[in-house]
Amino acid sequence: MEKRIDKQNYYLDIAETVASRATCLRKKYGAVIVNNDQIIATGYNGAPRGRVNCSDIGVCTKKKLLPDQRHGGYDACRSVHAEQNAIISASRNEMLGSTLYLVGYRTEGHEYEEGAAPCLMCRKLIINAGIQKVIVRENSVEYKIFEVEKWIEDDEFLKGQLSY
Repeated sequence: MEKRIDKQNYYLDIAETVASRATCLRKKYGAVIVNNDQIIATGYNGAPRGRVNCSDIGVCTKKKLLPDQRHGGYDACRSVHAEQNAIISASRNEMLGSTLYLVGYRTEGHEYEEGAAPCLMCRKLIINAGIQKVIVRENSVEYKIFEVEKWIEDDEFLKGQLSY
């Protein structure tokens, strides 16, 4: 008898499928917000609606403007993050107490993003959206769980930590 997939990997698999729609040339991210075992919203990273995607123009603006910067430098990036797109697609009432599932991988080689976690801007949005937990895929079966309450209690800005 085939073993049934656990719920976390079920939703992470859906987030990975959502990520396949991403338009970034370097990384693909997908997010799924779930509450009471119901999908509330999905989002992937890409240029704002109506703007040209990096995948269409064949140039990563962040890499072009900031070639040596791996993390941060979000102002040079055309993309809206997957978490942000999912959050703006749902009402706050639907997200209260929900879980956000997040999968990120590099376009080259489809390797999962090592140490993937929401950036500080996304963390602020997640907190304000009322999301309770974030689950991030580490590999095809393992994941890490972030309790949003801990982000509130352990305020990285007060410690001078401005990047992940």
